Amino acid sequence: MYIDLAIGLVLAFLFLSLMVSGANEALVRLFGIRSKFLWAYLRDTLDGARGDGRSWVPAKVTDVFARLPFSGADPRPHHEAEPAPPVVEPVPADVAPDAVSVSGPTPADPVPTDPVPTDPVPTDLASAGPTPATGAAPAGTTSAADAVSVGVPAFTGDPVSAADPAPAPRVDMTERLYERLREIDHPKGARTSISDIPPERFSGAVMELVAAEEGGVEGLLAKLEAIGSPLAGHLRGVWESAQRDLGRFRKGVENWFDGEMERLSGLYRRYVKWVIFVLALALTLVFGMDSLEYGKTLLRDNAYRAGVAAIAGGGGEGLAALREKCAVSGTAEPYDCVTEAFSSPALVKIFDHSLVSVTIPPDGERDPSFNWNGASWWDRLISPGHWPGYLITVVALLFGASFWWDVLRRLTGLRNRRSG
Repeated sequence: MYIDLAIGLVLAFLFLSLMVSGANEALVRLFGIRSKFLWAYLRDTLDGARGDGRSWVPAKVTDVFARLPFSGADPRPHHEAEPAPPVVEPVPADVAPDAVSVSGPTPADPVPTDPVPTDPVPTDLASAGPTPATGAAPAGTTSAADAVSVGVPAFTGDPVSAADPAPAPRVDMTERLYERLREIDHPKGARTSISDIPPERFSGAVMELVAAEEGGVEGLLAKLEAIGSPLAGHLRGVWESAQRDLGRFRKGVENWFDGEMERLSGLYRRYVKWVIFVLALALTLVFGMDSLEYGKTLLRDNAYRAGVAAIAGGGGEGLAALREKCAVSGTAEPYDCVTEAFSSPALVKIFDHSLVSVTIPPDGERDPSFNWNGASWWDRLISPGHWPGYLITVVALLFGASFWWDVLRRLTGLRNRRSG
């Protein structure tokens, strides 16, 4: 009896867990959340933060399923039906590889000025006064004050400073990466649908970018540093760890990207758990799935079926239980109740207390009927006695469908076909 009770509860949890997983997957695919989450990380890694200084990767749970799906700033590149260009163009950075400083721009050297002439003024000119007619010095002569002012530039009040460095060129490294990944994209909309990039494919795309540069890895790193790409620091560390060997460098890029994807997957699963909780709570309340009440129903159902089996075998000990269970006013024997029980097993009764229930006639002659149970559903919802069962159901659904399928296999002795 208790094994049947456990199997019935596990089946109910498995069925509801599949519904929760299906609803979550439908939302993820509808809004492209998984793809947006991946490309938001790639935007941060390849191009840096957004224009307002905020990270592309969501920082809160509400951002994952509110800002990320509905924001106008979609991190995904536009889908391109054409295959990847056969020739990879170098990164268009207007900087020489040997002219890039990792530590940043250095202060400008002071601007040299011409020295002030210090030659002594001739005595005859110094002693000569102005002419009586004009009050000016003789033609072809210059006063000491004029001689000094000739060699000194006019002071405007602003100190002499070096010109501001030219801004870094705008290069979309995310778009350049997508060009090398078009072969694994599928046309599902205006934006790319890529939600998973194999580490081998990512390292291959990086090596294609390296091959396009005249200076190889060093040339690519210099240009990434010039445009301010955060990827430069990661690749620089991998390049130095590989001891400047291309084979080790490619393997290092694979390992680094694989580790980043593991970290990103862990962050995504942490956010999704909250969504699973909300969906589990919503389905539990909509279906009115009180686990404690459903367990009692399973116990009564098993006892009832045991009584039916006893009568069918010729025993009369279950007749009293059947009469008590299926006492119907004006009916001598509870055969109608027996027929209804066999046509409506306990597993189907999961939806008896839902907001909308479905009744399938046992004879098959009539169409299924849908029943609105708004009043009774609301009474159960505001009843404190049902909430312990509701909470148990929600906690059980958080374990996932795979967990309950494994428990069901252990209880029933089912085996995978691989294990024979």
